[in-house]
Amino acid sequence: MKNLTVLTLVLCLTLLSSCHKSDDSVPVDSTPAKPAASPLVGFAKDLQFIKNGQYTYIFVLTRKDGKKLDSEDKEYLRKNVPQIVDLVTTDEGKKAIIGTNFNLEEGPMMEALKKRYAVEDYSGK
Repeated sequence: MKNLTVLTLVLCLTLLSSCHKSDDSVPVDSTPAKPAASPLVGFAKDLQFIKNGQYTYIFVLTRKDGKKLDSEDKEYLRKNVPQIVDLVTTDEGKKAIIGTNFNLEEGPMMEALKKRYAVEDYSGK
């Protein structure tokens, strides 16, 4: 009789423990999460692109006459400022955002740039 009681008790405990729903059985969504769309557009998006390059110095150049940067401007920058690592035109071609690891303030390059362009320093901003 004692064996029957123990057997009944073991059977009841086994049945009760197997009916318990585990928290680990939460269904997993198999579809990958879509990356959030960037709220940045235009100038802010282009500036962030240059910042992501982790350049020490970032400058924004705009022609003093307010016109779009043309092929002559791009050639001038390539020829006279070879330290530019990355250059992105933005604002419908009216601005150029440049990234470099060289301090353009040291030496004659920045003075030459300031004669031709309005220059804004975005380094560290």
